[in-house]
Amino acid sequence: MKNRGFLKFASAMTVMTLGGVGYAAHRRNRNPYYKGPVSDHFDGVRFFSPGQPQDKGVGEVARWQLGGGREAWPARVPSPFPPDAPPERVEGLRVVHIGHASLLIQVAGRNILVDPVYARRASPVGFTGPKRVNPPGIAFSALPPIDAVLITHNHYDHLDGPILARLWAEHAPTFVAPLGNDAIIRSYDATIPVETRDWGGSVDLGGGIVVHLVPAYHWSARGVNDRRMALWCAFVLTTPRGVLYHVGDTGYGDGAIFRPVRERFGAPRLATLPIGAYEPRWFMQPQHMNPEEAVRVFREVGAEQALGHHWGTFRLTNEGPGEPAEALGRALAAAEIPADRFLALRPGQVWGG
Repeated sequence: MKNRGFLKFASAMTVMTLGGVGYAAHRRNRNPYYKGPVSDHFDGVRFFSPGQPQDKGVGEVARWQLGGGREAWPARVPSPFPPDAPPERVEGLRVVHIGHASLLIQVAGRNILVDPVYARRASPVGFTGPKRVNPPGIAFSALPPIDAVLITHNHYDHLDGPILARLWAEHAPTFVAPLGNDAIIRSYDATIPVETRDWGGSVDLGGGIVVHLVPAYHWSARGVNDRRMALWCAFVLTTPRGVLYHVGDTGYGDGAIFRPVRERFGAPRLATLPIGAYEPRWFMQPQHMNPEEAVRVFREVGAEQALGHHWGTFRLTNEGPGEPAEALGRALAAAEIPADRFLALRPGQVWGG
């Protein structure tokens, strides 16, 4: 394939897979997912993070793709933890890492999946794109009854459409997602009801658990024509067992989105924060925190405990598979925080009980 064709293909694949890139060459003036009033983060067609950089162009994508510095990944990076067999219900708080950004949260008798991805590739196609290097930390057949599924945004490493359709068919959970993502989810099964909310909105999941949608510095796309046409978010869960703060993807930016979490909800009992897909920094910084920034967020929100995800399962960026955990260890040591207060989770690893 000629270089120009290859770059166009690589750029498109990156957009559709990874939240760290824009593709400014394709523009569209109609939003197929969402119609709503203009706001401080929606211009009538596209969503945006106020005051933050929005997109990279084709030249910057090419500079990254051709710039070298990509660490090698082996074909397999097995987890030291065996696949988990969760109990049917937990009255306390139990969190299991399925892999990458997928978590099972069992709290106060409810079972909640966040960004469940079981696909072999984080990609719109089965023949190329980032491939799993470790199996899911919970087999799909071993999942307990699922009451709710939370989707942070529509990138392929966070929204696995076929698995959402299967979850609806077998568990009939409540789906919660930010604005515009309902149209994407229902494209895999038109019967799926989705509770969509803007930043600041909330959904009552029952049992004293309410999920609140809060801002993240990120973006969205399923293809090359729909950049930022569906909203993205982080979640705060207020529960009888404490406050949980989950971020799927975000940059640190000016830090202004993190302080209000503590002010509005109090210090979280648990923060689940992304720690991977951050190199090269000149390219990824606006959309992906590195471990040092994740530690900063941990301190700023005042969480009792943090768990790191979004690393070690799909090769998305330049760093090697083990570098995020190693960098997290260095950042915790520099901040004089005990290592056990912020764990870099591996698939199948359980926290709580």
